Amino acid sequence: MAGELNSRATRRRVRDRANNLCEYCRHPGAYSNAPYVCEHIWPRIRGSGSSLDDLAWACPACNGHKHAKTHAIDPKTGRLVALFNPRRQRWSRHFAWSNDLLLMRGRTAIGRATVIALHLNRPERINLRYVLRAAGVHPT
Repeated sequence: MAGELNSRATRRRVRDRANNLCEYCRHPGAYSNAPYVCEHIWPRIRGSGSSLDDLAWACPACNGHKHAKTHAIDPKTGRLVALFNPRRQRWSRHFAWSNDLLLMRGRTAIGRATVIALHLNRPERINLRYVLRAAGVHPT
Protein backbone atom coordinates (compact mmCIF):
# COMPACT_ATOMS: atom_id res chain seq x y z
CA MET A 1 0.00 0.00 0.00
CA ALA A 2 2.79 2.44 0.79
CA GLY A 3 4.11 1.91 -2.73
CA GLU A 4 0.77 3.05 -4.15
CA LEU A 5 0.97 6.33 -2.27
CA ASN A 6 4.42 7.07 -3.62
CA SER A 7 3.68 6.18 -7.21
CA ARG A 8 3.67 9.03 -9.69
CA ALA A 9 0.40 7.81 -11.14
CA THR A 10 -1.37 7.95 -7.77
CA ARG A 11 0.00 11.40 -6.96
CA ARG A 12 -1.04 12.65 -10.40
CA ARG A 13 -4.55 11.26 -10.04
CA VAL A 14 -5.00 12.79 -6.57
CA ARG A 15 -3.60 16.14 -7.78
CA ASP A 16 -5.74 16.18 -10.92
CA ARG A 17 -8.89 15.23 -9.02
CA ALA A 18 -8.26 18.27 -6.76
CA ASN A 19 -7.40 20.55 -9.71
CA ASN A 20 -4.03 21.07 -8.00
CA LEU A 21 -5.73 22.90 -5.11
CA CYS A 22 -5.16 22.02 -1.48
CA GLU A 23 -8.40 20.27 -0.57
CA TYR A 24 -8.45 22.03 2.80
CA CYS A 25 -7.32 25.67 2.31
CA ARG A 26 -7.99 25.71 -1.49
CA HIS A 27 -4.65 27.28 -2.36
CA PRO A 28 -3.31 26.47 -5.81
CA GLY A 29 -0.25 24.28 -5.98
CA ALA A 30 1.07 26.36 -8.89
CA TYR A 31 1.68 29.22 -6.44
CA SER A 32 3.51 27.26 -3.79
CA ASN A 33 7.22 27.15 -3.14
CA ALA A 34 6.93 23.68 -1.58
CA PRO A 35 5.51 20.49 -3.08
CA TYR A 36 2.00 19.38 -2.17
CA VAL A 37 1.46 15.89 -0.78
CA CYS A 38 -0.99 13.02 -0.94
CA GLU A 39 -2.42 13.20 2.54
CA HIS A 40 -4.23 10.42 4.34
CA ILE A 41 -7.63 11.84 5.28
CA TRP A 42 -7.92 9.30 8.06
CA PRO A 43 -4.40 8.75 9.43
CA ARG A 44 -2.58 5.52 8.65
CA ILE A 45 -1.89 5.04 12.36
CA ARG A 46 -5.68 4.88 12.78
CA GLY A 47 -6.17 2.29 10.05
CA SER A 48 -6.38 4.23 6.79
CA GLY A 49 -5.45 2.59 3.55
CA SER A 50 -3.84 4.25 0.55
CA SER A 51 -6.57 3.93 -2.04
CA LEU A 52 -7.62 7.04 -3.94
CA ASP A 53 -10.64 7.32 -1.63
CA ASP A 54 -8.32 7.57 1.38
CA LEU A 55 -6.18 10.39 -0.03
CA ALA A 56 -6.45 14.14 -0.39
CA TRP A 57 -4.19 16.69 -2.08
CA ALA A 58 -2.79 18.96 0.62
CA CYS A 59 -0.36 21.83 0.90
CA PRO A 60 2.52 21.20 3.31
CA ALA A 61 1.11 23.63 5.90
CA CYS A 62 -2.35 22.03 6.06
CA ASN A 63 -0.82 18.57 6.07
CA GLY A 64 1.51 19.57 8.91
CA HIS A 65 -1.24 21.09 11.02
CA LYS A 66 -3.59 18.18 10.40
CA HIS A 67 -0.98 15.47 11.00
CA ALA A 68 -2.92 12.64 12.71
CA LYS A 69 -5.89 14.74 13.82
CA THR A 70 -9.34 13.43 13.01
CA HIS A 71 -11.46 15.60 15.34
CA ALA A 72 -11.35 19.07 16.85
CA ILE A 73 -13.48 21.33 19.02
CA ASP A 74 -16.09 23.50 17.32
CA PRO A 75 -15.41 26.96 18.79
CA LYS A 76 -19.09 27.90 18.64
CA THR A 77 -20.59 24.90 20.44
CA GLY A 78 -17.58 23.52 22.33
CA ARG A 79 -18.36 20.06 20.96
CA LEU A 80 -15.81 17.63 19.56
CA VAL A 81 -16.53 17.06 15.86
CA ALA A 82 -14.87 15.26 12.97
CA LEU A 83 -12.64 17.30 10.68
CA PHE A 84 -13.64 18.01 7.09
CA ASN A 85 -13.34 14.97 4.80
CA PRO A 86 -12.87 16.03 1.15
CA ARG A 87 -13.90 12.61 -0.15
CA ARG A 88 -17.21 12.49 1.69
CA GLN A 89 -18.13 16.16 2.08
CA ARG A 90 -18.45 19.18 -0.18
CA TRP A 91 -16.14 22.10 0.59
CA SER A 92 -18.87 24.67 -0.13
CA ARG A 93 -21.20 23.07 2.39
CA HIS A 94 -18.74 23.54 5.24
CA PHE A 95 -16.76 26.64 4.23
CA ALA A 96 -17.25 30.05 2.66
CA TRP A 97 -14.97 32.97 1.86
CA SER A 98 -15.33 36.31 3.61
CA ASN A 99 -16.54 39.15 1.36
CA ASP A 100 -12.97 40.32 0.76
CA LEU A 101 -11.87 36.70 0.00
CA LEU A 102 -9.15 36.83 2.65
CA LEU A 103 -10.66 34.65 5.38
CA MET A 104 -12.13 31.17 5.32
CA ARG A 105 -15.28 30.92 7.40
CA GLY A 106 -16.70 27.71 8.79
CA ARG A 107 -20.38 27.38 7.88
CA THR A 108 -20.90 24.28 10.03
CA ALA A 109 -19.41 22.77 13.17
CA ILE A 110 -17.13 20.67 10.94
CA GLY A 111 -16.03 23.75 9.00
CA ARG A 112 -15.41 25.86 12.11
CA ALA A 113 -13.42 23.10 13.82
CA THR A 114 -11.35 22.47 10.68
CA VAL A 115 -10.57 26.19 10.23
CA ILE A 116 -9.19 26.30 13.78
CA ALA A 117 -7.43 22.90 13.79
CA LEU A 118 -5.63 23.46 10.47
CA HIS A 119 -4.94 27.16 11.10
CA LEU A 120 -6.61 28.01 7.80
CA ASN A 121 -6.54 31.75 8.50
CA ARG A 122 -2.91 32.01 9.51
CA PRO A 123 -1.22 35.28 8.45
CA GLU A 124 0.83 33.75 5.63
CA ARG A 125 -2.31 32.32 4.03
CA ILE A 126 -4.14 35.64 4.31
CA ASN A 127 -1.17 37.36 2.63
CA LEU A 128 -1.17 34.78 -0.16
CA ARG A 129 -4.93 35.17 -0.65
CA TYR A 130 -4.44 38.91 -0.98
CA VAL A 131 -1.87 38.40 -3.74
CA LEU A 132 -3.96 35.70 -5.48
CA ARG A 133 -7.00 37.98 -5.40
CA ALA A 134 -5.00 40.89 -6.87
CA ALA A 135 -3.65 38.59 -9.61
CA GLY A 136 -7.14 37.30 -10.41
CA VAL A 137 -6.36 33.70 -9.50
CA HIS A 138 -7.98 33.40 -6.05
CA PRO A 139 -9.53 29.92 -5.62
CA THR A 140 -13.13 31.09 -5.20
